[in-house]
Amino acid sequence: MPSARTPSRSRRGRVPARALPPVAAALAAGLLALAPVAAAGPAGPAAAAFRASARPLPTSMAARLRAGGFWHRGCPVALSGLRLLTVTHRGFDGRSHTGQLVVNASATGALAGAFGRLYARGFPIRHMRFADFYGPARGRPRDGDVTASFECRQAVPSPCTGGRGTGSWSMHAYGLAVDLNPRENPYVGCGQSRDPAARSYRDRGDRRPGMVGAGAVAAFAAVGWGWGGAWTGDTKDYMHFSATGH
Repeated sequence: MPSARTPSRSRRGRVPARALPPVAAALAAGLLALAPVAAAGPAGPAAAAFRASARPLPTSMAARLRAGGFWHRGCPVALSGLRLLTVTHRGFDGRSHTGQLVVNASATGALAGAFGRLYARGFPIRHMRFADFYGPARGRPRDGDVTASFECRQAVPSPCTGGRGTGSWSMHAYGLAVDLNPRENPYVGCGQSRDPAARSYRDRGDRRPGMVGAGAVAAFAAVGWGWGGAWTGDTKDYMHFSATGH
């Protein structure tokens, strides 16, 4: 959810820390769809193949980001620097579903890899469609348990301190962070949570479907992304993964 610092950029919305490998670069440009990969492990041998693709934001989706206030003039990444990433994911019903994330163009290859690993492990994701997060409020899932990435906003302060903003951009404002199943993986601090409905999930020893554990952390770590549940101190953001770990 929050971000303590912002990444360096050579161009607006670009993170030049290292050159993208060819597959990731093609995904970022919206020129490639990954070939299907059969799911393994907990997902079972009969599961549908994992698929991932990335493309520039369609005009209608870009307009929706503007209309909903998810992107506005002054955001640290341009709309042209974002991509629509489409991936196969496991649902809480045990079936295969198609999910969508709006992400930074530079992150498409890494996130396709991470979600492919989650799918192979059979990790369930509740909601991950474009309309679930960016659509009109009346049409969004009532439980709010939506996995999403891009949102042009400030980092959210710790529940320990309260308040609404920190004065610095969240990694979500760059499309370089993902919040995974926020109901099952709350943002907590000092024994408090911003979502009272997530109270029962503060006990991380009581393992239930959709909770981030070692397998999910490993899936993102394999592509170089860090986890908010590993932060030092009292504040933990169990839903949050980002390119910088913040």
